[in-house]
Amino acid sequence: MAVRKPDAERTRLDILRVARQEFAEHGLSGARVDAIAAKTQTTKRMIYYYFGSKEGLYLEVLEGAYKQVRDAENTLELSTLPPDQAIRKLIDATFDFHDSTPDFGRLISIENIHHGRYLKGSDTIRGLNVTVLEVMSGVIERGKRLGVFTTNYNVLDLHLLITSMCFYRVSNRHTFGTLFDLDLQEAGVKQRHKRIFGDAILGLLGYHADSKHETMADT
Repeated sequence: MAVRKPDAERTRLDILRVARQEFAEHGLSGARVDAIAAKTQTTKRMIYYYFGSKEGLYLEVLEGAYKQVRDAENTLELSTLPPDQAIRKLIDATFDFHDSTPDFGRLISIENIHHGRYLKGSDTIRGLNVTVLEVMSGVIERGKRLGVFTTNYNVLDLHLLITSMCFYRVSNRHTFGTLFDLDLQEAGVKQRHKRIFGDAILGLLGYHADSKHETMADT
């Protein structure tokens, strides 16, 4: 009977999945390659073969995390919506991503502890993050042409504000919730915060609800 060869790509993806959990829970310094190897039924030697080092594995986990959020944004088809609805849909999607993927926030916090040292070495992440700014710029410029948006804001600043609002309520959900006796996971609270975040960004953009709406970017 022929021995089935290990599926190299499946093994690699399994290592990345477990490593993401390990790094999010223990940080780069506290994460143990031995633990990742045990949970994936592989060896440290195999992990080093695939990723070169513990730091190489960590960087690829980071890259995968950023790719996940960018891939989610790329499915939104914002160019088919009126500009105000497109902005709300982007905010809602960012909100839902952070809310449902708390380990993403932990990984970002860990990389900030390291002053972004590993992120700086990744051309992959730089390339990924260009897309969200391009998409937002397209929506905002279309809104200005239609008279829906009337103010000028740097798109990177707006992206920072959206990310900050969505990130903070997850990264600080336990402390904030305890201090102010607020369950940030309660469905009604989530919907209220989505509405508030959308109102805030549209307010900054000078949104006028009675302006002409178009459904396609090129009409």
